[in-house]
Amino acid sequence: MTDGLIPPPHPGDMPGEPAGAPPGGTARAFPIVVVGHVDHGKSTLIGRLLHDTGALPAERIAQLRAISARRGLDLEYSFLLDSLQVERDQGITVDAAQIWFSTALRRYAIIDAPGHAEFLRNMVTGAAAAEAAVLVVDARAGICEQTRRHGYLLSLLGLRQVAVAVNKIDLVGHDAARFAALEAELRGWLAGLGLAPTAILPLSARHGDNLLARGPHLGWYQGPTLVEALDAFRPREAAAEAPLRLPVQDVYRQGEQRIIVGRVESGRLAVGERLRFTPGGQEARIAAIEVWNGRQPRLSAGTGESVALRFAEDVFVERGVVAAHPATAPRESHVATVQLFWLDREPLREGDRLSLRHGTSEQRVTVEAIEAVIDVQTLTASSATFLPQNGVGRARLRARRPLAIDSYADSPRTGRGVLVRGHRVAGGFIVEALPEQALELTAVDAPVTRAERARANAHRGGVLWLTGLPGSGKSTLAMRLLRALTDQGRQAYVLDGDNIRQGLNRDLGFREEDRRENTRRTAEVARLLADAGLIVIVALISPLASHRALARQVVGEDFHEVHVKADLATCEARDPKGLYRKARRDQLADFTGISAPYEVPAAPALVVDTAALNVEEALAALVRYSHDAFVVPDEPR
Repeated sequence: MTDGLIPPPHPGDMPGEPAGAPPGGTARAFPIVVVGHVDHGKSTLIGRLLHDTGALPAERIAQLRAISARRGLDLEYSFLLDSLQVERDQGITVDAAQIWFSTALRRYAIIDAPGHAEFLRNMVTGAAAAEAAVLVVDARAGICEQTRRHGYLLSLLGLRQVAVAVNKIDLVGHDAARFAALEAELRGWLAGLGLAPTAILPLSARHGDNLLARGPHLGWYQGPTLVEALDAFRPREAAAEAPLRLPVQDVYRQGEQRIIVGRVESGRLAVGERLRFTPGGQEARIAAIEVWNGRQPRLSAGTGESVALRFAEDVFVERGVVAAHPATAPRESHVATVQLFWLDREPLREGDRLSLRHGTSEQRVTVEAIEAVIDVQTLTASSATFLPQNGVGRARLRARRPLAIDSYADSPRTGRGVLVRGHRVAGGFIVEALPEQALELTAVDAPVTRAERARANAHRGGVLWLTGLPGSGKSTLAMRLLRALTDQGRQAYVLDGDNIRQGLNRDLGFREEDRRENTRRTAEVARLLADAGLIVIVALISPLASHRALARQVVGEDFHEVHVKADLATCEARDPKGLYRKARRDQLADFTGISAPYEVPAAPALVVDTAALNVEEALAALVRYSHDAFVVPDEPR
């Protein structure tokens, strides 16, 4: 889940920790990210800290001495973290690394994040998993360009606990005046980012001054050591008290029941509570929290725990949906205004289409507007139509499907994500505002009731949803049924997949997310027509069970699923539009039955087997079912 800028399981919760992890089993380690400009001494600081806190076994220290000696150096602590050969040769940290150590107070997982401009993507990934940060600044160089970028990123990612380590104080002669001037400059700059540092302290990572003890040359300094500053950080406890947010990771079947799994990102849940799934609005009561291997039954779960939930009612949801308590569920919005840091070499431009990853959800969004580009030097905003690589700005994104997403101010853990171009993470963002959340919509009741329409028509309105493979006969039967019902004096209408795609849904393709939206829009139209009293016959492949479940949810109790059944060989032999031939020649991508799946309905209201029945027999079955489902007996016209 790191790609979504939601912290992965805490390092201290993971098995198989590397050498250097202190004893302590699976006790939670407090995650800290160390950031700063290249060559300001981050890796040296971490290496010395691990050495001085006793986190390194003797053989690791001996290995470190040997590596340093081969390069004609004294004990070089940065080699401990810079594990790649290219890093040792170039003297820069390329990837985010993690290692563990302990103080007298607690256990830490410390993340060394890259400082070089080309590796900011990894810095974002590392910082997203942390609860606090140490910003390393060279006492000689002061605040440099990458220092400013990293500071802005810490603010963007919501890391409000920041300690500043003014490193290499020995190289300015332990000058108290130089430190005081730099401290004042740092506080002013951080205040402009909305950050109030918990401590700004001088130190010399190479010599170990002011890491665990003050050292002989810093008698003028009366503040905390680095370890004391770390121990002053407070764990992020607020997430447990925040509204429940459980992004669905996957859905499994256990017999006839569905088991929904995911990680609780904030809040708590308990057996017996009702949850709402957004987007969509389905609700269900938790029947049990599944356990295995003879473990004790669980009645509740909280922030950071992974759970498998069984519900009292059938729930048709998919990966990416967010479960929450009904009173505090996230509201749905197609639009989000975000603050973002752009990492891709190709600039971000208005009109660009990207993938938005948020928690376990991924969907397509369009950059509707770039509202501002922010100068990290002056923190001033200016108008622009594009955002360059390593640029910071504000943009408005529009999604085709509704987003279940929080503003960062309301929920830091679920108010952030990443943008993906192709298969590459191109930028990170936090949600600044959700404009559509401000809209209060109230349904307007019509003066004519459904019962009145049913009496006038002598039948109820409803939806016959015909699903099946291409070539199974859906459109043929839909049109024949329309003729038959009309001849009987019924009010009916057909929504055919091909016809819908020529108008209402002409902007949609055939990828999974487009198929889902095609199904949703068609279901919304069918619901309105059914509410008007019509018998609506929908002929739509709708290949996935989750998509048909969405249609059922939209339409409600008047939804009748009909499986127009025919095996693949029969459908391919018919091939009325020549599409199977094209699909076999790889001329059609994502073609249902060939290169895209079709999930057979588990419990349809009616099965019409067109491989076994002729057209007249299949039509007769549909007419009989329509009469039973919709016709009001003994009602005058």
